[in-house]
Amino acid sequence: MELGRLEYLQALVTEFQVTDSTGNKRRCSLALSVPSVSSQIQPLSLAEAKEQVLANLANFAYDPSNYEYLRQLQVLDLFLDMLTEDNESLVEFAMGGLCNLCLDKTNKEYILEANGVEPIINCLSSSNEETVVSAVTTLMFLTTPRSRAQTTALPVVECMLRFSLSANTRLSNLASIFLQDYCSPPQVEEARSLSKHTAVGIPLPKD
Repeated sequence: MELGRLEYLQALVTEFQVTDSTGNKRRCSLALSVPSVSSQIQPLSLAEAKEQVLANLANFAYDPSNYEYLRQLQVLDLFLDMLTEDNESLVEFAMGGLCNLCLDKTNKEYILEANGVEPIINCLSSSNEETVVSAVTTLMFLTTPRSRAQTTALPVVECMLRFSLSANTRLSNLASIFLQDYCSPPQVEEARSLSKHTAVGIPLPKD
């Protein structure tokens, strides 16, 4: 795999890029480079194929040795593009991939320069638990002295206060860490004053 790593990743990205009838590139996939057992039993639908290719790319984002290749292939842009998709699975995998990649300083700076914080914040309203957890974690990783004003903006802090009241222990614990480690006491107090301090009516991820 080592010698062909870039080529393999390129093949995955290529599967995710085709030109539509108008000549404009859009993201999609027609097949998988490495068919899974399930795909050998029955053909994957277009949506399932897209999801599986994106999941593969997100998995490769776990390995720091792939970071340079993924940047070269503009996979960070692909992940950011997918955050606005209607398909919740695509958003989940893209958000997970970004969460893995932003541990790297270069990737972090790229995401910030690409105005990636806003679409990540929008993912906090997802009904998918994995997407929300990845979004909260990613905002933590992206918080720097320069980006703090955006990653800990008042609506974000208020959202974390609501999440901290969730019956979902995983989410509530993560939100509490965000409030304690990334927000100042005045920020939390201001957000609390604007909130009824109740999770009732707040869309939280599905268990």
